[in-house]
Amino acid sequence: MSDCIFCKIVTGEIPGRKIYEDDEVLAFHDIHPVAPVHFLLIPKRHIVSLAECGAGDRDILGRMMLLAPKLAHEQGLDAGFRTVINTGHGGGQEVFHLHVHVFGGGAGLPGF
Repeated sequence: MSDCIFCKIVTGEIPGRKIYEDDEVLAFHDIHPVAPVHFLLIPKRHIVSLAECGAGDRDILGRMMLLAPKLAHEQGLDAGFRTVINTGHGGGQEVFHLHVHVFGGGAGLPGF
């Protein structure tokens, strides 16, 4: 989508502090972190939200979920981490491109 900030990060039109990239997934640091470590995992293909996913998205969702602990470990979150997927306006989603927040490393993580 031409007006999606995450799509622009995928194409390099907007810079992002990338920590991982492959053909289907991109991970980068959140610009407004809520913890000492806070990064996002996104599919490179534009998917509006988790609510928009179907059976054809099973592989990309699984890939993202399996990458979360690997990247969390690489970012030093050996004691644990939190994952959050905000879905839709009522679920607190602000950028309408599916993304998984992965964060941790602080004494008191924000509650949800």
